[in-house]
Amino acid sequence: MPRLDWRRLLFAVGPGLVAMLADTDAGSVITVAQSGAQWGYRLLLPNLLLIPFMFVAQEVALRLGLGSRRGAAELTVKRFGPVPAGLLLATLALSCFGALVSEMSGLAGAAQAFGLPVPAMMAMTVGGLLLIVATGSYRAVERVAIVLGLFELAFVVMAWRAAPGLAPIAREAVQIPVHDHGYLYLLAANLGTSVIPWAIVYQQSASVDKGLGPADVKPARIETLAGVVLCQTITSALLIAAAATFGGGLTLDTVTRIETAFTATLGVAIGRVVFILGLSGGALVATIVVCLTLAWAIGEVLDVEHSLEHQPLQAPWFYAPLTLMLVVGGVLVASGVNLVSVAVAAGVLNALLLPPLLALLYFLARHALPEPLRLKGFYAGLTGCLFALTGAVSLYSGIVGLL
Repeated sequence: MPRLDWRRLLFAVGPGLVAMLADTDAGSVITVAQSGAQWGYRLLLPNLLLIPFMFVAQEVALRLGLGSRRGAAELTVKRFGPVPAGLLLATLALSCFGALVSEMSGLAGAAQAFGLPVPAMMAMTVGGLLLIVATGSYRAVERVAIVLGLFELAFVVMAWRAAPGLAPIAREAVQIPVHDHGYLYLLAANLGTSVIPWAIVYQQSASVDKGLGPADVKPARIETLAGVVLCQTITSALLIAAAATFGGGLTLDTVTRIETAFTATLGVAIGRVVFILGLSGGALVATIVVCLTLAWAIGEVLDVEHSLEHQPLQAPWFYAPLTLMLVVGGVLVASGVNLVSVAVAAGVLNALLLPPLLALLYFLARHALPEPLRLKGFYAGLTGCLFALTGAVSLYSGIVGLL
């Protein structure tokens, strides 16, 4: 029996881990580095406190996927009809495209750090990702995403070398200027790059595409919790390194300046390589995730083939939006938009889009699942409270920060 449990755990590994590795994406790297440079360690505690919120959101998503065998958009169509599903799709499209531009901005910044032309980097990225997606099954794409995402562990090494000790970190971490609009804007961006609409929806659809079912709920929860802790460990490490290097009060305007935190800690040559690996790994895995999330949702709403197990000619309405997103995102980033501003703004956008998505998922988990997996009792109340608090903080910090 223990052997069977380990097999189930290994089989379940993938959707939650990939979602969380994508969560520590280029947008998160840029936003958290900006947070550390501008506010020191003052955003560290909010990032650590997000762990239970992130886990509960992802747990509801996996519960819906494994219990219904449907993605969020398909479940919305079945329960409410095409109009609410269309609104969900529009929300996802905004979130996914903002994230895609943010990820490609990170890759563009990596190219600039090595003196490579951004248009050439975008062309290679789009072509390479399309080749990976079009020629592999779900499991093959998942393995590639995990390998790419694990390069983010380089950030932990950097924080270990840069950290000034626990005392100054702890002293500053509890100084939270809740009335400062600039702080609230970055708080919203951090929240929007942690509890992310597309990461939540991805885990539900990916669990379905992988073939997980009700028997896999427990190992999927374990995998998801491990992924959330890993994600916030990497995020916190990056914030500590940026705060230790820049000391607070500094606004970063380019990805190259963010790289300074790495080169100052590890030396120019090693620091640059570590930074590029971490940034590019997160950006590539997140690019795969956001494109798949939107493509799955479109296929679910249109009720057409929408699986990586099908070849492009068998599922044109799945692969065409995915291709279009990559091409348009690559062209936009190659045009020369401000990379740091785009990344932070995408995080704030996610924060503003999060409350209605959480409300929808909560309702579905309460009413659209078989009895054994339905949200009920104390856990339903706890989830409702956490979702309400997350939504309220998202709206307040996002709106006040924008004013």
